[in-house]
Amino acid sequence: MANVVVVGAQWGDEGKGKIVDWLSSQADVVVRFQGGHNAGHTLVIGEAVYKLSLLPSGVVRKNKLGVIGNGVVLDPHALVAEIERLGEQGVEITRETLRIADNATLILSVHRELDALRESGASGGTKIGTTKRGIGPAYEDKAGRRAIRVDDLDDLDALPAKIERLLTHHNALRRGFGLPEYEAETLYDELASVAPKILPFMDATWRLLDEKRRAGKRILFEGAQGALLDVDHGTYPFVTSSNTVAGQAATGSGMGPGAVGFVLGIAKAYTTRVGEGPFPTELDDETGQRIGERGREFGTVTGRKRRCGWFDAVLVRQTVRTSGIDGIALTKLDVLDGFETIRICTGYKLDGAVIDHFPASQGAQARVEPIYEDFEGWTGSTAGARSWADLPAQAVKYVRHIEELIGAPIALLSTSPERDDTILVQNPFEA
Repeated sequence: MANVVVVGAQWGDEGKGKIVDWLSSQADVVVRFQGGHNAGHTLVIGEAVYKLSLLPSGVVRKNKLGVIGNGVVLDPHALVAEIERLGEQGVEITRETLRIADNATLILSVHRELDALRESGASGGTKIGTTKRGIGPAYEDKAGRRAIRVDDLDDLDALPAKIERLLTHHNALRRGFGLPEYEAETLYDELASVAPKILPFMDATWRLLDEKRRAGKRILFEGAQGALLDVDHGTYPFVTSSNTVAGQAATGSGMGPGAVGFVLGIAKAYTTRVGEGPFPTELDDETGQRIGERGREFGTVTGRKRRCGWFDAVLVRQTVRTSGIDGIALTKLDVLDGFETIRICTGYKLDGAVIDHFPASQGAQARVEPIYEDFEGWTGSTAGARSWADLPAQAVKYVRHIEELIGAPIALLSTSPERDDTILVQNPFEA
């Protein structure tokens, strides 16, 4: 029996919500190990639709424990609001269903303001496409060793000195923007007001998770965004501010690498991206618009329209390696129903030379040209298929060809947003 790590194998928005929900029904513990409330999952359970940003997916199921790990940057007010929204839907969040790492970094209002100032003030070519929720600045303070953490809420007497240290940095930046300095009392009140709502969930989650592992409990590690937004291995600088690859599951939860078992990558049968940055197979035409409309490609958190393009086997093959992916869950195959021809990117041209990987250089990433293989489409429907026999023969060939190109097997195939419309090849928990 293996623990399972779920990572996006593209730029995020691959449909992880449905897959994570399906896996969470088999898990005992679901752990968020990085990111913040700049990404989300949409879960459809029966007639109910849940939109989660910070809370692990397991919290909407009975007898599951959700853990927000130390690798997450946590906006406490956003978390409280999310808990209240779920309460209105009949899902009560208690200490029995949620624990928060005592050493997780907090996102503050000063982070959100700085994030928005930088993005709004950036010129067109330097915009990152941030959601302006303070994620990046919070990670900066974490790395700069001046962050306010969850456990600091439990010692309000010591908080003013920590706030002063934080503001020594931030007020210097604000003066550079020509803005008034942030008052220490403002941040103190902001934190003191939310402390009673956060502290009941605080725990030394590294110890808790180790106890669960030793007791033989199934643990699901749930990532946000996708591997191509990883701060090291993604399309830098158009990335998020944390590591999104599977290796972060160990660091961001406080568990050793040995606790991480099967790595499941989620990939769409085509490609999408939100925000700025390179996108070799992007389609700025009617085909791209058709894919976006059929796939309902709008962000869960931001509502932003996603850029759409053909499946890029080069990129996914690369994330298979950087995340050590054991199997792929391929989603939204039904969006490609009815296309006479489907294109797959199998390589790139860079300055006239053929290359088989996505380069690290920002300039080179902007210059690569996709090399396409044209694949015959299918006229039948894959929507709602629950077995290989339900799929058109050409759709099966498409899936098998993707396996060959990316160097990883398809473990699951999703054919609609509905949870049961899934073809299971290999259960990651039983691998």
